[in-house]
Amino acid sequence: MQRISITAGLTDLIGREVTVITVGQEEYKGTLIAISPDTLSVCLGDVKDNKGKRFYRVVLNGSAVSKIIVEKILVDLRKLAERIERVFPKMVKLHEEAGVIIVMDKIRVDEKGVVEGSGPAAERVEAIYKEFIREQQAQSSI
Repeated sequence: MQRISITAGLTDLIGREVTVITVGQEEYKGTLIAISPDTLSVCLGDVKDNKGKRFYRVVLNGSAVSKIIVEKILVDLRKLAERIERVFPKMVKLHEEAGVIIVMDKIRVDEKGVVEGSGPAAERVEAIYKEFIREQQAQSSI
């Protein structure tokens, strides 16, 4: 099992829609703009609280943060891995717990695309990823 650091896991949340629940049970939903891995202080944009009030930005001190929840999966990595497997048979490993696909033991793909690896194989994987995302977006807009 591949492990990722808490810092890498938190950094991967930037730009995602999250719900932050505070120690006092207040709830804030918005886009995670920044996070301090040391203190867990967070900055959210386009925020709505549990009372329906909207805010441009909310900064929460890490000591007040109880939970950070990501509700929506952007990319179905299992389906993406199956698609990549068609082009690279028996060379694809899906590590769901880490949110990563490893191709040929050297190309790393996550929900944002190819994040590690270069050369023609990595370019082909990136093309497969982009085609997969276009298809997913087209299906969700129907």
